[in-house]
Amino acid sequence: MWPITATFFLALCVLLERSYWWITLRRSIRSDAQERAREALGTGDFGTAWQLGQQMSDPFLHNLNEGISHAHTSMLAAMQLHATKWIERSEARMWVLGTIITLAPLLGLLGTVVGLMGSFASLGDEALGVTKVTGGIAEALIATAAGLFIAIGCLLPYNFFRKRVSTLRGNFEAWINHAELLVQSAKAHGHDLEAYAAQNHLNQR
Repeated sequence: MWPITATFFLALCVLLERSYWWITLRRSIRSDAQERAREALGTGDFGTAWQLGQQMSDPFLHNLNEGISHAHTSMLAAMQLHATKWIERSEARMWVLGTIITLAPLLGLLGTVVGLMGSFASLGDEALGVTKVTGGIAEALIATAAGLFIAIGCLLPYNFFRKRVSTLRGNFEAWINHAELLVQSAKAHGHDLEAYAAQNHLNQR
């Protein structure tokens, strides 16, 4: 039961940390600011879009700033690399939950088997050996029940977090593609993002 207890506390720590991360991410997202940034991109007002990213902690606005600051090289590649870092953060320690979901039932089964071996070993020692065996079986099954409880308790949040990761990845892809289309539209109307990016780069030095 000690290894099972250790996996329980490890899973609990990961679940709390991941929940806190996703709550923090959700609070940092500003849909109204994202809309203003898209409108600014479409009209060629790149300075406004840049300032929105500087003033807020929204990861999508930061992603846009990363693209704008590298527009003189490759805006799309810069945004994709930045988004990849966020996806990696969203998947952090998920492998721990996946391992525990498989490991906990196996540890429970191992505990039950070891307990049954001890119980049956005492079957021929005493007249009350049968009573000890039945009591030992009931006690040994607690390990399996505990392992299954941990696995089931981790499975639902694990799938929920995986779904959130998939949604975040899709949102970043849509955001990047939309930003690229808006920049191309602004460029068609005579607004040069590459020139702005080059000037902004010089101002930062």
